[in-house]
Amino acid sequence: MQKFFNFLLKHNAYLLLLLYCSIAVLVIRFEQDDLLSKIRSGGTELQASVNDKITSYGYLFNLRKENERLMKINAELLSKLLRHQTALHDEKNRIAMLSDSTTGGSGYITARVIDRKFSSRENMLLIDAGRKKGIRRDMTVLTPQGLVGRVVFVSDNYAKVMPAIHSDFKVSVSSDRSNALGILSWNGGAEHLAAIEHVPISSPLKKGEMMLTTDFSTFSPRGIPVGRVIRIKPDKLFYNIDIQLAVDFSSLTYVLVAPLKKDPEKFEAFNEELPQEQTGIINPVD
Repeated sequence: MQKFFNFLLKHNAYLLLLLYCSIAVLVIRFEQDDLLSKIRSGGTELQASVNDKITSYGYLFNLRKENERLMKINAELLSKLLRHQTALHDEKNRIAMLSDSTTGGSGYITARVIDRKFSSRENMLLIDAGRKKGIRRDMTVLTPQGLVGRVVFVSDNYAKVMPAIHSDFKVSVSSDRSNALGILSWNGGAEHLAAIEHVPISSPLKKGEMMLTTDFSTFSPRGIPVGRVIRIKPDKLFYNIDIQLAVDFSSLTYVLVAPLKKDPEKFEAFNEELPQEQTGIINPVD
């Protein structure tokens, strides 16, 4: 035992070196194993990431194609839905107009407004009924709410309507209460307002009275609402009168076309010349 301790004391430096070398070898071995493990783990993660990216790109590509297909289907469905909704809306408007008791007379022709030209002076409407449906020039166009205008041009399948909000449109009107007579006119501006001309200041016309078409009109039947008086201002001989039109021209869809107003006997009687002895005018004798 004494010899063993003497040996350790004599060769302790070499023994320590051997111990340190063993420890170093073990450390190096353990570090190499950890590095290899990290490399393997990193490679696995990289491979998984690459595979995931490839799968994602393929999914996105397929998803884009699928989205394009669904967009086309949605566009077709939306188009069909809009057509059905439009047809349903038009049919409701048509039924509501025809069911109104104020326009239940025979001979009225139903038409749809398919185009419009609105400006500050010359407004026009186009309806989808023409000569083939019995439309003629100077027929009256109206809705259950009131007067729209008159037909000024007709083709086989279409007709042009001059509305009350046209600078050249005129029609004879009278009040539903005071029977005050005047002429409807439109001088531009707001499409819901018009004027009544040639009402003398002696007239008992009041605000709130409804103006209706008269028998004096050359084209319109009597009694069609035109508008309600909202302002009366006296001038020298006549009132300046504003009315709010009965028809909302911004939302017209369906209209009615009244039968052509013809009364040859009335026209002949009104324009018949009186005999000379009744006129008080005697032609000189040659």
